[in-house]
Amino acid sequence: MTSGTLPRPQQAAAEWASALAPYRGPSLGQSLWQLLSTLSLFLAGWALMYWSLGVSYALTLALAVPEAFLLIRLFIFQHDCGHGSFFTSKRLADVVGSILGVLTLTPYHYWKKTHAIHHATSGDLDHRGFGDIDTLTIDEYRARSRWGRFKYRVYRHPVMLFGIGAALHFFVRHRLTAGVPREWTRERRSIWYNNAALAVVVLAGMAAFGPAAFVMVQLPITLISCSIGVWLFYVQHQFEPTYWEHAHRWRYHEAALEGSSYYDLPPVLRWFTGNIGLHHVHHLNARIPNYRLHEAFTAVPELQRVTRLTLRSSLRCMTLALWDEQAQRLVSFREAKRQAGRGPLAA
Repeated sequence: MTSGTLPRPQQAAAEWASALAPYRGPSLGQSLWQLLSTLSLFLAGWALMYWSLGVSYALTLALAVPEAFLLIRLFIFQHDCGHGSFFTSKRLADVVGSILGVLTLTPYHYWKKTHAIHHATSGDLDHRGFGDIDTLTIDEYRARSRWGRFKYRVYRHPVMLFGIGAALHFFVRHRLTAGVPREWTRERRSIWYNNAALAVVVLAGMAAFGPAAFVMVQLPITLISCSIGVWLFYVQHQFEPTYWEHAHRWRYHEAALEGSSYYDLPPVLRWFTGNIGLHHVHHLNARIPNYRLHEAFTAVPELQRVTRLTLRSSLRCMTLALWDEQAQRLVSFREAKRQAGRGPLAA
């Protein structure tokens, strides 16, 4: 199907499926090469960090940055396993995804379930709560108590969202079954299996390298990758202009095209992040593996005519916090306060 004929944004599901069909489906060889080469680089980087402890801890911390990005890349492979776009075998995908989940502190089946909900409801104002960044409308925020508004402001502060909160999410939230529906038996088990495997890896690492050395190497890698991961997830949907609608008006393909960002990263960051910046392409068809997203993007011009974020412009997204239903846009607390005047929002 030649591109350029795709009407936007009311593209029918069948037509989009036809346009993107050539790019969906994994290549076993390419997936294995990605996995094994990245794992090798990650292990080599870990060994180099361990060696650097005898030279300078400043060097160790500097090496933690590329190592954290390699962990992000491994998370993308776990992510593709969950979508069935990394291996054709579901069993193999689940095994690899579960193993990678130990490195990324992410219970695979629990994450897979919540992420599927995210894909099915992203941008739907009536179905928020699983697999997304908590986002209130201005009216919802104003209806909260003073304490409720304070808690939301703390939650949305960049230091909390991308720092403390990111660490708490992976170190604490992913360890607990509290809040997970009881009927999600497989997902609840995956949390306990992840905890058990993680305990084994940590204890083995401490026994092999010494508790202090293991923590000094692994902790900065994990903390940095947590912050990067939350930032990437945030900027994939919290930008302007974006898409939010109530359920009766919500449309999947419009949400994918208008509510998922095109994060135009430099080539080296595209590699480290597995092309996840082409998030609108991914949301249109999650069965496209990370290594074919750019191919699909360049082949279909319609995919290039969306809001483009750069590293610099994406920083402005940090202040976005509330959905203005009248203006149909995300706004900062300051913008919302100006609109509210002397109303409850000013508190």
